[in-house]
Amino acid sequence: MPMSSQTQLALEQAAPDASLLSRLFVAADQVMVKKLQNNDRDWARKRSKHQAGVFIPVESRESGFFPQLMVKERKKTGAAEIREAFFPTVWPQIGEERTSHLVHYTSKGNETHLTVLPKAAFADLLPASFLVMGRREKHGNRFYECLTIDSGSDDFELLRDLFGLKADFVSNVFEPESIRSNEQGKILDFAGEVIDAWLRGEIGTFAASRAAIPATVDLAREAQVIFMRQRGLTKIDPFSLEKPGDDLRTLSRTIEWDLFRKHQHRKYAVDLVRLVMGETPYTPSPAEVIRRLIDKRSEIDALMLSAGQQRKSRAGYSYEHHIEAMLRDGGIPFEKQVILESKKRPDFILPSLAFVDSGRADSRTGLILSAKTTLRERWKQVEREMGGRPLFLTTVDENIAGNAIEDMASIGVRLVIPEGLLKAKETEYAGHPNVMGFGRFCYEFVKPHLSFWQ
Repeated sequence: MPMSSQTQLALEQAAPDASLLSRLFVAADQVMVKKLQNNDRDWARKRSKHQAGVFIPVESRESGFFPQLMVKERKKTGAAEIREAFFPTVWPQIGEERTSHLVHYTSKGNETHLTVLPKAAFADLLPASFLVMGRREKHGNRFYECLTIDSGSDDFELLRDLFGLKADFVSNVFEPESIRSNEQGKILDFAGEVIDAWLRGEIGTFAASRAAIPATVDLAREAQVIFMRQRGLTKIDPFSLEKPGDDLRTLSRTIEWDLFRKHQHRKYAVDLVRLVMGETPYTPSPAEVIRRLIDKRSEIDALMLSAGQQRKSRAGYSYEHHIEAMLRDGGIPFEKQVILESKKRPDFILPSLAFVDSGRADSRTGLILSAKTTLRERWKQVEREMGGRPLFLTTVDENIAGNAIEDMASIGVRLVIPEGLLKAKETEYAGHPNVMGFGRFCYEFVKPHLSFWQ
């Protein structure tokens, strides 16, 4: 259908998804973010699915974010109420607008669906992707700007950073202004320190002492100390934890991530000041500051790109460090990054390469444990690590498609994941015999063999 002025507003200055997301964060007074369940996206590509839209949690429905639901007139006397609302939605990623339908079937308890949505926005999404809806207004008319963020895309990192999404996040309605105010409050005192250091001509020294990001192993250890203090533990022994896989995920994706964000925001704030203002203090005019910002635009872009790349590279090392701590605290012998004949370096070999390749009757109890925070297509690399040895691939990734899991099974790869993801409605892990939780891995494939691994 022809685009209205609302759609044109959402499409003006067409930009990549990251720019759309950043703009929505600024323009909307409220934003609903929902991690999509399998049914929330399967309807767009499978004709057999009856759910033609997205399930909306009752908390979001009743939050005031959506228009008020009205009771639908029904011909049948005494029939259970159907409460509904119609409202305009715009989808700038695909250039469409709809009059979407929010409907609550009271006969089904709290079941509420958002329907009349464009299939193209959902059809190709990976598991655990996101729907982002921003409530906006123009000329007194309210509309909802909608984005879908693929969980395998770089835009997911921006989404997580903007809204501070935790590893176990499912759905919430946010007020961006409140988030910005909170972030500004956190950084205000630090900003004062940066200004003072620059005016003293000590910004370089300040950067090294107050704005450096710790090494990944040190940051991981800091997260582990926080985790143990919260749980009242003295070590991270997988055999004493109820759900060690979930705890690995919390350590890597929540506690350490929050620590890293704090350090990174400080580092790049200082780097930006040094880039734009230089090292030597002076009294700039507003025009001079603006000129410097424009002149340094390409360098600023490179700095921000570097920040994004650092987040991705850090994540893999983070997960490995926490697994290493768990193996060590559980008394599980291992070798790390041993070079195989294929020139590959698997993350861990339990108990050792010499044992696994010894030819002893019990050598088949040894195994390779490969750790990858996110898989995408990289899981195919592990086939070269196997060399006929049992291989377990552990990840905290939620977005692995069912056909990829089947492909892993076909080459003998077993997946080890957080327990909370085994039956999660947002993932496709359920029903695959080659998938297990980290606790089961420890109890079935490690603990029975510890006596002759030592």
